[in-house]
Amino acid sequence: MGQQSRPAVTALAVAVLALLAERPMHPYEMYQLLISRGEDLLVKVRPGSLYHTVARLADQQLVCAEGVDRAGNRPERTTYRITEHGAAALRNKIAEVIRFPHAEYPLFPLALAEAHNLPAADVVALLQERLRHLRADIEDFDRMTAWATEHLIPRRYWIVLPYLRATVGAEIAWIDGFLAELDSGALEWEQFDPATGDRIAEPEHPWADGQHAQRPPQPRRAAASYSPPP
Repeated sequence: MGQQSRPAVTALAVAVLALLAERPMHPYEMYQLLISRGEDLLVKVRPGSLYHTVARLADQQLVCAEGVDRAGNRPERTTYRITEHGAAALRNKIAEVIRFPHAEYPLFPLALAEAHNLPAADVVALLQERLRHLRADIEDFDRMTAWATEHLIPRRYWIVLPYLRATVGAEIAWIDGFLAELDSGALEWEQFDPATGDRIAEPEHPWADGQHAQRPPQPRRAAASYSPPP
């Protein structure tokens, strides 16, 4: 690879490289392990996308085919191993993600930012439904943590579970407070025509409507104002 630029490593590629850092295996085994370990909580895993990712990693010389085997009437399966370049790419990507908080653009904050386009009663009902799902997630994390503890799985392999529980718990706490504001009327909301359900027109979004002497502050990690370090 010489002086070529560092290869792009997607989330699924990180998962694949991490599996191959354990031992060589074929893509179907990778898929089974990711699902059995619950890592589909962390990365979207589909057989087709996994096979495509393995092929792309092979093209980038981050993994290489080690051999082909066939069991019974099953199709031939190619076993892959991680290369020296692949191991370096894995370590570099993990280090980069841990040290720098990339803007990941999840959809929920966007929906919150635009929630004023819905009547307050609808927002309340929708968030109450979301809370039911989030509390079910907390129960899942607790069951997985209890299983790992009972089976003496070293904590370094499941430290993500308390992290996920804490982040979901923080979201639940925030939503609870937000719903209390909406319910009490403490939070001013858009008005909607009770007959048509249409939002009663308001002026352009006041955050940056040109009437302020100073520009609104820009977040440091906004795409238009900042680039992460190389």
